[in-house]
Amino acid sequence: MSEMGSMQGKKRGFRWTLIDSYILKKFLSSFLLSIALLMTIVVVFDLSENLNRFLQNNAPVSAIIIERYFNFIPIFANLFTFISVIWFTSKLSNRNEIISIYNGGISFKRLLVPYITGAFIIAVFSFFVANFYIPRANEQLDEFSFKYMLRRKDISNYDLHVKTNDSTYLFIGHWNVKGFEGEDFTYEIIGKDYTKFKLKAGNISYDTTRNRWLLNRYVIRRIDQNGCESIRYGSTLDTVFDFSYVEFNKNDKTAATMSYHELRKFIKEEKEKGSSLVIYYEIEKHKRMTIPFGTIIMTLLGFSVASRKTQRGVGVHLFIGLALSFVYIFFQQVSNVFAISGQLSPAIASWLPNGIYLVICIFMLRRAQK
Repeated sequence: MSEMGSMQGKKRGFRWTLIDSYILKKFLSSFLLSIALLMTIVVVFDLSENLNRFLQNNAPVSAIIIERYFNFIPIFANLFTFISVIWFTSKLSNRNEIISIYNGGISFKRLLVPYITGAFIIAVFSFFVANFYIPRANEQLDEFSFKYMLRRKDISNYDLHVKTNDSTYLFIGHWNVKGFEGEDFTYEIIGKDYTKFKLKAGNISYDTTRNRWLLNRYVIRRIDQNGCESIRYGSTLDTVFDFSYVEFNKNDKTAATMSYHELRKFIKEEKEKGSSLVIYYEIEKHKRMTIPFGTIIMTLLGFSVASRKTQRGVGVHLFIGLALSFVYIFFQQVSNVFAISGQLSPAIASWLPNGIYLVICIFMLRRAQK
């Protein structure tokens, strides 16, 4: 009889209960509430900072609301899981509800089930938002910024090196993204032993109506297969090239406007071209995987921090939670710097903060269980 009772108890232990639904509801509602409150503050500060730009560029109210803030809010939505877990778990702890749950025969590990369920729901949602919705949101934000916010310094790329194929290389010292024009342009075709063709121009611009390039103050240098060199100078040159002006519009934020499948294809193409920006695109790709996984880690870590009752209340838990969140973000930024400098691969650099916090999480959970 005792064995049957223990087996039934084990079965009951893994059955979804009313307490699980209660905790999951509190978890998700606190998550949504924290997003609503914190994003309201972010939007107010952003609006106060950029209001003059909106007025100077005659941005319509509908565009500000729909094109900017409807797309602005989801970008930050997956940052608040940790805070929301600490917030509602601390309240449960301070009201002795967690102690009552333990007294009701629910173990520490069993109590984690609704937390893991909620974290998994948010992680799946975060994955799809990060890979399919946010890229479109970023694209619309860029378009909005081009129309209503950017100054001249904001729409320029500098010192761009581009490899279009195995033998063709481009360089431009300054490129105006919005005006399709640039300065200090070089176009080179490299042979096996020497540079076969080199074109330099003081200014270059692209005519979108005719799909042609206009170069000013140009110099063309050719070397034929016999080693004979010829040089030609000119004031203007109307021509076409085997590359698009889009090559000069790319920067380290370009990948943020692409879905996951588009990003993988884009990285493959950029690697073939030898783009120096591939490292940024690789970091963006791995980040979209690490953030959802980090949601689960931060949920468990938040529970381990807030499940113990303290005399100083929720404030202490929130302080610890914010400190751990900022350290986590700091680790992410530092690891990205190591990846950009070539000291770590993008994969290792992207997953390293999660690995460190997973170890911290296991330690904190064991400590909280005791």
